[in-house]
Amino acid sequence: MRDLADRSAAALEEGGALARAIDGFRPRPAQVRMARAVAEALVAREVLVAEAGTGTGKTFAYLVPVLLSGLRVILSTGTKALQDQLFERDLPRAREALGLGVRAALLKGRSNYLCLHRLQQTRGADRFETREQAAQLLAIQRWAGATRSGDVAELEGIPDDSPLWPRVTSTAENCLGAECPFFDDCFVVRARRAAQEADLVVVNHHLLLADMALRQEGFGEVLPGAHAFVLDEAHQLPELASQFFSRTVSARQLQELGRDALAECAGVSGALAELQGPVAELEQAVRELRLALDPLPARGAFARLRQAPAAEPALEALAGRLEALARQLEPLRERSAGFKALAERGEDLLARLAAFQDEEASGEVRWYELGTRGFVLSLTPLDVAGPLRAFRERSGAAWIFTSATLAVGGQFRHYAAQLGLFEPRSLIEPSPFDYPRQAIAYLPRGLPEPAHPDFVERLLERVLPVLRASRGRAFLLFTSHRALRVAAERLEQLGEFPLFVQGSQPRTRLLEAFRASGDGVLLGAASFWEGVDVAGDALSVVVIDKLPFAAPDDPVLEARLEALRQQGRQPFRDWQLPCAVIALKQGAGRLIRTHTDRGVLVLGDTRLVTRPYGRLFIDSLPPFRRTRELDEVLRFLGALPESVPSGDGARAAAADQDEDRPEAGE
Repeated sequence: MRDLADRSAAALEEGGALARAIDGFRPRPAQVRMARAVAEALVAREVLVAEAGTGTGKTFAYLVPVLLSGLRVILSTGTKALQDQLFERDLPRAREALGLGVRAALLKGRSNYLCLHRLQQTRGADRFETREQAAQLLAIQRWAGATRSGDVAELEGIPDDSPLWPRVTSTAENCLGAECPFFDDCFVVRARRAAQEADLVVVNHHLLLADMALRQEGFGEVLPGAHAFVLDEAHQLPELASQFFSRTVSARQLQELGRDALAECAGVSGALAELQGPVAELEQAVRELRLALDPLPARGAFARLRQAPAAEPALEALAGRLEALARQLEPLRERSAGFKALAERGEDLLARLAAFQDEEASGEVRWYELGTRGFVLSLTPLDVAGPLRAFRERSGAAWIFTSATLAVGGQFRHYAAQLGLFEPRSLIEPSPFDYPRQAIAYLPRGLPEPAHPDFVERLLERVLPVLRASRGRAFLLFTSHRALRVAAERLEQLGEFPLFVQGSQPRTRLLEAFRASGDGVLLGAASFWEGVDVAGDALSVVVIDKLPFAAPDDPVLEARLEALRQQGRQPFRDWQLPCAVIALKQGAGRLIRTHTDRGVLVLGDTRLVTRPYGRLFIDSLPPFRRTRELDEVLRFLGALPESVPSGDGARAAAADQDEDRPEAGE
């Protein structure tokens, strides 16, 4: 144990292998301590939960002991961006610095790879909604002849949300497997073979969860057996697992079943005549159910369907149309591999729909979500700790969970409970950044409670002087899309800053345009609270409108809280509060990304100082200098000259200290 820990520490210390090989590498004591903890967990095949603040260098802190260990390891990330960064940049640098020939492979979910069979089907369809889609298909065809990996991330110029991608990639449901005519050239098969032969495989959490589910159901594994699993961005795992182990039926799945059935008819004589009618009737039933759900809120529990009189009859009609199509597909399954797969998809969707309609379902919450033209019906498990714990125990491997945001009030109790961890090894390494010098947290005076109808307007009044002093270069992060729209309209009317609003263009392009602007203001909701890295002068202010408590009418949250009540626990203390603390830490983490960054964090929620739980949020944030005085913020940004506080200023500072104490007896 000590040998691997010592070798890992030596590689990361002053004069070590990484310092000699990597320009600009800076030895960090926190990184060395984390590397030792990772090495000890690897050797002992134990579980380690490690929070490593921004700037700790956690990537090399786990890569170095992993590479030196000689073990077969799976590295899993929460986002494709970090997955690509690990494989393309960090892993090669560490491997070269250590002089090791460790074989590594990158493996993504199948929807990230071009499917040659579905590309051929799409080429033969000759049906495109726009000329742009036709041009995109030509670009995909040209790229298909040149690519070696088939990873769609290689092909630039086609938006991630292009409707063509689902038509030229596969899913577990529509893949033909070994019966596919293109099986020998399949990019997914090639990637999996490379993973089977590698010492280290870089995946994402979705693929890792898919592997867990397959093994749980008794099917073959996707990933090779490993001695250790390292999960970066591990704070995402509980929510992703909840989503992954959900069973869903969506308008898109049903429409794709019909479309794929018609496409398969091209190679089977007489099939089109048998299927055209049932497919058309299914598509009509999908449209009628979406129309019947229109009076309902965009998201709600199954019980709400009864508030729309036409919803349940439309759901019954949909089930009948799906069953009719499944009956027509059954005798065709022997006529082609495609029809065999389609018949199985039809049966699976029918079973999911029946489960959704089952009034006796327990341990799961039934809920729906509406899009502009579609819907998703879901059954979500209330607890994923059981299957996650069972998989860990069966693996017999070491497990490392790491992120910049796992602890609440210096404790891992909430996170450990979600994953079914019992007294794991734990480590908290704070960020090495000099937060009191580099950043200031500002809670403006005079703001109303967040529920006040004019809250967003009043917050913008307090924020505008800060934005003017910083010359833009700001993120405004909101807990709701409604608040985002109100702020965007107001700032657009003022016309003082280039605005970059979530939803106006794809996220990657939005961030690129924001960075290039030099004085922009980006407005974002949930997806911009994490995984966004803007270092340097391009970002000097982060504004967070409210404490990020989950929406109280979320059907999954409602069911989860009720289950906690029935267990005699306190839902607010045991679930809502720790989840909000972790989310706030993520949002605040956008501000300071390097040792040279400087910035202002504006917090608009007065509950930080008026509620007893406010202290937990404050204590969980990095040690920013804190103020409630605008002048202090403006001086920090260089918009006012530095000066010694007057007597009034000293008294105001003392008053701030009193006001920062949470009020008792909420």
